[in-house]
Amino acid sequence: MKKLLLALLCLASALAVLQAQPKSDFTRIEDVIYGRKFGTALTLDVFQPEKPNGAGILWVVSGGFFSSHDNVNPGAYRPLLERGYTVFAVVHGSQPKYTITEIERDLHRAVRFVRHNAPKYSVSPDRLGITGSSAGAHLCLTIGTQGGPGDPNAKDPVDRESSAVQCVACFFPPTDFLNWSKEGDDGVGFGSTVKHQAAFGPRSYSPEDRKALGREISPIYFVTANMAPTLVMHGDSDHEVPIYQAKMFEQRCQEVGAPYKLMIKPGKDHGWPGMDADVRVFADWFDEHLLKPKQ
Repeated sequence: MKKLLLALLCLASALAVLQAQPKSDFTRIEDVIYGRKFGTALTLDVFQPEKPNGAGILWVVSGGFFSSHDNVNPGAYRPLLERGYTVFAVVHGSQPKYTITEIERDLHRAVRFVRHNAPKYSVSPDRLGITGSSAGAHLCLTIGTQGGPGDPNAKDPVDRESSAVQCVACFFPPTDFLNWSKEGDDGVGFGSTVKHQAAFGPRSYSPEDRKALGREISPIYFVTANMAPTLVMHGDSDHEVPIYQAKMFEQRCQEVGAPYKLMIKPGKDHGWPGMDADVRVFADWFDEHLLKPKQ
């Protein structure tokens, strides 16, 4: 009798714990392989809301051009999941093994993979957005300005897909490594960015090579009137990526008539408490450009 009573108490305790845990309103598919490079698998996690709205957001998991599955943060994606967005948390090849030019190719591949498999995840292939912060935001702008058609003759059908997205929303992105905090301030793995020199690779060792590389990897030199509508949020006290980066990108967009909106956060540094509320602002932007009927 005592054993039965003890078993019932244990069962009641277990049920109480289960009832106390919040119900998950999304499903997670981990370690989906979106590509391979030199024998290494490139992966993303898929977060599917209970009531998908048919649009997908690629979340670039990156800081200092280093990416890790350990930094996939479901809590950060909740404002998007609550709106019905399916979130693809993309992990890319990291520095020091891979350089920025190699990492950028990972993101093109990720977008192509998501587009090719969109029906599988209840997502429309022409309703894709991208978001991230810092180095991840730089990669977002790279896709926003340079995403485009795949190779129609590619052996892999994924590589035949477009890597373009329909809109971008990101936090404090580097936009011009050749003019870092002011005109002529070299930030191509040099000066303020020397701590990340491995991400720029050997081409950052000489002034001549830095000049060429800086143009290749800086989104500002690829801005056109046809780029994806882009929202940038940036603190004006950022000591890591100067607000100058966002303002110069804004100026260039205005010159060519590119769709760009800059939201400056007064007194904010490189990240701030309560950024989940700002992800809701991003969700509004995605609603505007991914969910409303196209004119």
